[in-house]
Amino acid sequence: MKVGCIGLGDIAQKAYLPVLTARADVELHLQTRTPATLRRVGDTHHVPDARRHADLDSLLAQDLDAAFVHAPTGAHPEILTRLLEAGVPTYVDKPLAYEFAASRRLVELAEKREVSLAVGFNRRFAPGYAQCAEHARDLIVMQKNRVGLPEDPRTLVLDDFIHVVDTLRFLLPGEADRTDVRAVVRDGLMHQVVLHLSGPGFSALGIMNRLSGSSEEILEVSGADTKRQVVNLSEVVDHKGQPTVRRRGDWVSVARQRGIEQVVDHFLEAVAAGRVLSARDALLTHELCETVVNSALEAQEALQQTS
Repeated sequence: MKVGCIGLGDIAQKAYLPVLTARADVELHLQTRTPATLRRVGDTHHVPDARRHADLDSLLAQDLDAAFVHAPTGAHPEILTRLLEAGVPTYVDKPLAYEFAASRRLVELAEKREVSLAVGFNRRFAPGYAQCAEHARDLIVMQKNRVGLPEDPRTLVLDDFIHVVDTLRFLLPGEADRTDVRAVVRDGLMHQVVLHLSGPGFSALGIMNRLSGSSEEILEVSGADTKRQVVNLSEVVDHKGQPTVRRRGDWVSVARQRGIEQVVDHFLEAVAAGRVLSARDALLTHELCETVVNSALEAQEALQQTS
């Protein structure tokens, strides 16, 4: 398969290129507008000069079978539109776009063209999280915290908190009928946000603190007097009377631990089989993120009016 990789930043280099270059069935083409990066990454992964492209026109001329988009979020709508209109099955790093209306247009375009559009929610494929989907889960709590990183609310939610939102949606045991958002926004920067989803017999809490003193990701699911905890995607602790700890094996790669290898396999296997993947479920995650952003901005406005 001729596969294009658009955008050669940190995520592409650390997570996706090692997986793609290890596949014997992939003829990899690279594209970035930064010549030095194109040369360095191409040399690192032994990609021939003929498969290095400085612009999207050159890449699209290669008659691609699939594309991975790792460009900055602001560039997603334009790049995805061109790929989908060209009929190229496309995998894109979350989010589709910063604005929900743009995300919806892209999903509708993919459906109209009958082209695969997959969004990079790799945590659904991470072994520890996938195992949580098999556990009793009346209560789900996920924290994804950072150090010294308050940020614009829309950017924070769509670039980072979206992983928490999608993981909660993935693990919900039923349809949530209530949504509650609490956020702290000061001087235009979001410091923390809490999302509470609930339905008959279950609750799910998503928490992010950007001034927490520690970069960490902790998922807990509990029910039937048992609990499963996943720490930083690598350590699984089962609680039933006393804790039992399972750690990532010494030879398990970070890409497999974080679900990158599996989600790439899932996408490329669908391409090879001619199976069209829909981003309609991913769009529901984007819609919920829009609710979080709007709630945070409304709370900020109310605070400003009272101060």
